[in-house]
Amino acid sequence: MQKNIAQPERTVFFLTVFIAGLCSLVYELLISTTSSYFLGDSVKQFSLTIGVYMAAMGLGSYLTKYIQDELLDWFIKIEIILGLIGGASVPILYFTFDQLTTFEYQFIMLFLTFLIGVFTGFEIPLLVRILKKHYPLKANLAYVLSLDYIGALLATLLFPFLLLPFVGTFRTSIIFGLVNIGLGFFIYRFFTKQLSVKKKNRLEWSAIICILFFVILGAFSGKLLKHWEDSFYTSQIIYSKQTPYQNLVLTKRNKDIRLYINRIIQFSSMDEYRYHEALAMLPMESAVFKKNILILGGGEGLLAREVLKFPEVESLTIVDLDEEVFRIGKENTHVKTLNNGALSNPKVRLVVNDAMTFLKDASEKYDIILVDLPDPSNESLARLYSTAFFKIAKSCLTPQGILATQASGPFHTRKAFWCIFETIKASGFSSVHPYHVYVPSFGDWGFILAGQQDLNPQKIKFSKECRYLDQAILEKMFYFEQDIGHPNDIEINRLDQPVLLDYFLKDFEKWRKDKKQ
Repeated sequence: MQKNIAQPERTVFFLTVFIAGLCSLVYELLISTTSSYFLGDSVKQFSLTIGVYMAAMGLGSYLTKYIQDELLDWFIKIEIILGLIGGASVPILYFTFDQLTTFEYQFIMLFLTFLIGVFTGFEIPLLVRILKKHYPLKANLAYVLSLDYIGALLATLLFPFLLLPFVGTFRTSIIFGLVNIGLGFFIYRFFTKQLSVKKKNRLEWSAIICILFFVILGAFSGKLLKHWEDSFYTSQIIYSKQTPYQNLVLTKRNKDIRLYINRIIQFSSMDEYRYHEALAMLPMESAVFKKNILILGGGEGLLAREVLKFPEVESLTIVDLDEEVFRIGKENTHVKTLNNGALSNPKVRLVVNDAMTFLKDASEKYDIILVDLPDPSNESLARLYSTAFFKIAKSCLTPQGILATQASGPFHTRKAFWCIFETIKASGFSSVHPYHVYVPSFGDWGFILAGQQDLNPQKIKFSKECRYLDQAILEKMFYFEQDIGHPNDIEINRLDQPVLLDYFLKDFEKWRKDKKQ
């Protein structure tokens, strides 16, 4: 056993452990996040990724017992392979998603996770055995595990606050693939004298080829992402940004401006007034008082435009989690024109916050609360359609206050719509009314109107000019045909049992376009 080891060699190994732990966890976060964007149900995607990853790590660790010698050579090869698979994982997921069914995509995602986990499992046992000539086993394990865990901690801090919002999943994957391969190449160069001459050229050229591959992939990443986005968005993309919370895309075709969040359409300028009039006008016309209004979501300002048609409104608070959505509504020329500059109105107060957190901390009461949040495609959104959420919202209403919420489509996501209806009923509102309108870019779209006092919205008389709503349409809005009517055995969506998410994703999957056909 070697007793006197140079400090530079120890430093290199410590740095290696730290970077290896950092890269491995970043790959795991990248795959989980990408799949959550594509398939929703983030708990399921993260759970599958973590479970498969940890099991595969165990298998990789077990397989190291068959490696008897040339440990350094094996470690360098592992880093190159791991960098290649991990760095290519997100590009592979991006460009296979629209070509495969959900089951096939999930298999590819889990297979990539499994491979990364297996090769990650090789790292620590190999490093421990390499370092046994430096330290006794007790100190050896302490150093390796502590540095690996610290690297993992840094990954969890870098990913949500820096990498995801400013670099994006696609380029982050490439960067860390380069880091992983670069780590292997650096170790190769530093310990080149300890490697056999025969294997030197093979390792060096393998690392160089992989590095060149990722450099080229990174250089063309902008064009590749544009091609990928263009294959999904049929119109010209005029704005695209990955925020810490979601992916925002604005498209333009002739006069049609569309906003997408995580590839799901939020509005089309050709027909958005149908949606926003339906969500705003019925509660506004039904309310006895309408001085103090709260909008949850709707940061682009289109719902606010309808609310501000009523001069009785003295204060309008809009709460949106993503500050970038407010920025689009205030600064983007196209959207600002659509909302008539609503977000700059002196009556309007903009609050960047989570809707549920805002309601819990709210000290004032509102005459009307309008819920214009995205569909419940993940756990974070599904909780905003739970009994807990609606009970908190009810407590923030005045005695004669009214709540209205969008509730997804009663045709395409029938069970999800009626689940929201039943959930609001179970939250203590005395009067709950489901209604729907046809929005061409969405299809048949549903809403729920709920009040503290008895409501009779079918007798509303519209006092404001609308582009779509009139008295004849009002009569039809509360009628549900047999194929979109209330199904049996609909459960209530609760905070600890988000059945709504399962309803929504199962319904949504039935309508997902299969590009292979």
